[in-house]
Amino acid sequence: MQHVEFLAHLQQLLASLQSPADSGSVDFGRCLAARWRAGPGGAYLQGIEQVQTVRAEDLLGIDRAGQLLDRNTRQFVHGLPANDVLLWGGRGTGKSSLVKAMLTRYGPEGLRLVELDRDGLLHLPDVLAALRRADPDARFRFVLFCDDLSFEDNEPAYKALKSVLDGGVEARPANVLIYATSNRRHLMPRHFAENDEYQRAGDEIVPGETAEEKLSLSDRFGLWIGFYPFDQDTYLAIVARHLRQAGAMAVDWEAARAEALRWALARGSRSGRVARHFVNDYVGRLKLGEAGGVHDENG
Repeated sequence: MQHVEFLAHLQQLLASLQSPADSGSVDFGRCLAARWRAGPGGAYLQGIEQVQTVRAEDLLGIDRAGQLLDRNTRQFVHGLPANDVLLWGGRGTGKSSLVKAMLTRYGPEGLRLVELDRDGLLHLPDVLAALRRADPDARFRFVLFCDDLSFEDNEPAYKALKSVLDGGVEARPANVLIYATSNRRHLMPRHFAENDEYQRAGDEIVPGETAEEKLSLSDRFGLWIGFYPFDQDTYLAIVARHLRQAGAMAVDWEAARAEALRWALARGSRSGRVARHFVNDYVGRLKLGEAGGVHDENG
């Protein structure tokens, strides 16, 4: 009897692994975002119940980038021609936050975000099929969001993304775009040996085959948006904005300013992320009633 019960329990467990949530079960009328999940039992769309709210107005120092992405997204939401977008540049400069801000702004107009990691790119045909099932009447506009994207040489996901961006045999739905963020402008690492492949043709410098191959993926994105390190004034303005949002602007600004600059110097970067981390530490210490300098294990 125990043996029979064990087999029944095992069959139930295997069934649960092999039958993940139906990819058409995500209610995009209720969920603004979803993620593509892959596991032993298969791959499927999973709705995200609580989406991080980011307002474009709170993202300082990236006005030009914000205007470009907003215009492209607005075209897309209104059913007009729009481009796949590569947002590239320094870490912590607001690339991912800006994409999330587009969801906050245009979610009420039908924009939806689907998170897709690098391994999920191998499932792109399945992702597109799942979106068709989830939204058979094409009521929504979907952005496939690939965050912090980069590839090593000969990765299969690289070719899968190239195929979708360039248009394979199967047509991509008109209500689907790809937004990707990366620290690398061309998504692939550059090796010193590639410099030997460059040749001169008249007054032009012509890249070799290896370099051309690496350029070919980023060229398939219709819009490139660059993000650059912040100057000191912009960094301090972001610190001040976070302090106001935390209700801590009554503190001694000169003291906070000096600590914020030391914090950035210790990390070798001035960015929105560094500013947010500083304010988390600073406000936390204030609320604990601590005094003195910033405690930093790195110096």
